[in-house]
Amino acid sequence: MNTEAGRHPWQRAAAFAARFHHGQLRKDKVTPYIAHPFRVAMTVRDVFGVDDPVALAAALLHDVIEDTTADYDDVYKEFGQEVADVVAALTKDMRRPEALREAEYDEQLKSAPWQARLVKLADVYDYVSDCLDEGMRKKAAEKARRAVALAGAEPQLLRAVEKVRALVQDRA
Repeated sequence: MNTEAGRHPWQRAAAFAARFHHGQLRKDKVTPYIAHPFRVAMTVRDVFGVDDPVALAAALLHDVIEDTTADYDDVYKEFGQEVADVVAALTKDMRRPEALREAEYDEQLKSAPWQARLVKLADVYDYVSDCLDEGMRKKAAEKARRAVALAGAEPQLLRAVEKVRALVQDRA
């Protein structure tokens, strides 16, 4: 799927995400944050075997609304409604108290396009893969269980669900 500039949506999304996440670091205070969205996109494609252009673009963009100055309109203008809606579905409302925020987030993911739930599975797959200490692994396993429960039985998500379950089991 080519765009007007001859670039795939994932190429444009990679550049957009890199610009907006510039200067941010992972919790280890060393790794550039952008490594995470790239790993999530690679998980979607290489681990889960999905090359859907909306899913790949959304994987790269999944944290831009929540964690940067970008908003829905920025994503919509650059990538269109389908990608923007998936990214919005992956965005928590950080203004809400945590308990309400998490419940509302789960509900919005349940009704989101399958690509949002796929990206969430890739997000938790990366999180589980990245956890080194036992406390983090337990929290990651719980996030993974929530993502698997939200995935439902859509055919596009079955391989991803299997991969997440296997990783959690392996890391337990």
